[in-house]
Amino acid sequence: MIRNLTTIGFDADDTLWHNERFFRVTQERFAELLMDHTPADIGPQQLERLLMDAEKRNLGRYGYGVKGFALSMIETAIEVTQEQVPASVIKELITAGQMMLSYPIELLPHAREAVEAVAGRYKVVLITKGDLLDQERKLAQSGLGELFDGVEVVSEKTPEVYLDIFLRHGDGAERAMMIGNSMRSDVVPVIEAGGWGTYVPHGLVWEVEHAEAPEHSPRYTEIADLSGLADLVDQLG
Repeated sequence: MIRNLTTIGFDADDTLWHNERFFRVTQERFAELLMDHTPADIGPQQLERLLMDAEKRNLGRYGYGVKGFALSMIETAIEVTQEQVPASVIKELITAGQMMLSYPIELLPHAREAVEAVAGRYKVVLITKGDLLDQERKLAQSGLGELFDGVEVVSEKTPEVYLDIFLRHGDGAERAMMIGNSMRSDVVPVIEAGGWGTYVPHGLVWEVEHAEAPEHSPRYTEIADLSGLADLVDQLG
């Protein structure tokens, strides 16, 4: 049982609002733009694999978010065309990345109700990865900003990061819960830090964010969607 839960953290992208689907749409556009400029033996699936490899390589350089994704698209385009990709295609890729930074925010079902249900009763913190300006834009457009006691945009979500955040915004990780759609970033590391990790599945999950569920841990919980959060907190708190 949770005793004296005082702090609740929320992931942002694909937990509170849609995000991954915009990457998927842009990835399809990337493949369309390159098909006439790549060798015949490189199809859409291989392009997707090469782009994913570039994204993974570049995480340490660019971090998470649209800007790193756009640079990875350009890098992959240059490599697969042996540096013959037309400037017009590079321009289209840049435009595609810019469009991703302007898509309107659409909240996921029950997102506002879930945050409102715990705000005021607990310290509520938004903990997200990605580009600072883009995350600030999305939070402002979401209309949820006034519900959070704190906002943390981090380069990576590790046990050490959660320990620091929940110490500054609450009474330590042992009295905190993190809610999110990424097993790797939102659930596993906070449990390793001594907190509670609540998994909220989302249909689209970036390959990098996959991890095995820590089902052996008594501090692991799962809800089908955010409509179940208030009851979960009441039951465990």
